[in-house]
Amino acid sequence: MTSASESASAGPRGLDLERLRGHLARARPGLVAGALRGRLIEGGRSNLTYEITDGTGRWVVRRPPLGHVLATAHDMKREHRVIRALHGTAVPVPEPVLLCEDESVLGAPFYVMEYVDGVPYRTADQLAELGPERTRRAVLGLVDTLVELHAVDPEAVGLGDFGRPEGFLDRQLRRWGKQLDASRGRELAGIDELHAALGRSLPDSPAPTVVHGDFRLDNVLIGGPDDTIRAVLDWEMSTLGDPLTDLGLLVMYSSDLGLADSPVSTTSGAPGHPAPAELIERYAARSGRDTGAIAWYTAFAWFKLAVILEGIHYRYTLGQTVGAGFDRIGDLVPVFIEHGLTTLQAPRTFRNGQEG
Repeated sequence: MTSASESASAGPRGLDLERLRGHLARARPGLVAGALRGRLIEGGRSNLTYEITDGTGRWVVRRPPLGHVLATAHDMKREHRVIRALHGTAVPVPEPVLLCEDESVLGAPFYVMEYVDGVPYRTADQLAELGPERTRRAVLGLVDTLVELHAVDPEAVGLGDFGRPEGFLDRQLRRWGKQLDASRGRELAGIDELHAALGRSLPDSPAPTVVHGDFRLDNVLIGGPDDTIRAVLDWEMSTLGDPLTDLGLLVMYSSDLGLADSPVSTTSGAPGHPAPAELIERYAARSGRDTGAIAWYTAFAWFKLAVILEGIHYRYTLGQTVGAGFDRIGDLVPVFIEHGLTTLQAPRTFRNGQEG
């Protein structure tokens, strides 16, 4: 884990260390031995993640972004619930410490979990440092972890009411269609064609499972001598639904964008990285699920990311984004649309590993 900012007793923005220490002393007596120090961990997309320490123990605090409005979009109770439910299963998650819904402590609900040592590999260049053999082992381990997640019985771990699996794909497609409509600021060739084609060919979902919602290499921590998945993180999009949506997204992020310099990176360029076809085959063999419709799920992932990127581009044109790289996001959207159309129109070619 890497830090974006560090502070002593005052703490980084959004983390009042004195109030937090007082709350921990009341809720978990003996947990914290002294004054806390804290730092913001880089890489979070919406919810904020901090590392805290008393000099001996280390923990992680998750809270909503500063100034958030919609609590349902940053539901700490829901995130904490799924981690608590999965802890003790074959799915590696940090041990939950406590949930605090009292906003007087940090200004928003938050939860605390154990700190897990490990690295979130975000780019092909970072992954390449492992070398081909270790890279292959790490990525195949990611597939195996996804199989373990989808093997969890939601009822058995208290997540039987965690989502609405009925009509899941249709709702997802409509949701992202609405997101697209909210970000329309220019003509995008093929985007409506892709959305309509996905709607005409909705597959029949397998039995529902716990779905992570954003399952990819930089949302897990890898460590140890065998480069194992030490923890799966960022459960804010988790629900009960179609497990193949997780696989489709993982396949998309493991595909080659065909761009030399892109602000959105996949890990596929790292030497030793398994091809998408191998990831699909391994998941199918180990889960026992029929992945015959995986081209649809992968095309849907391309569509969803195209919509997300177009939203970022739209905010950039309105002057609502800050930082480097936003000026190039808009050029990526047609690439994602093209990949989605190609994948959906030639599913057999895709499954043979010739697309992406």
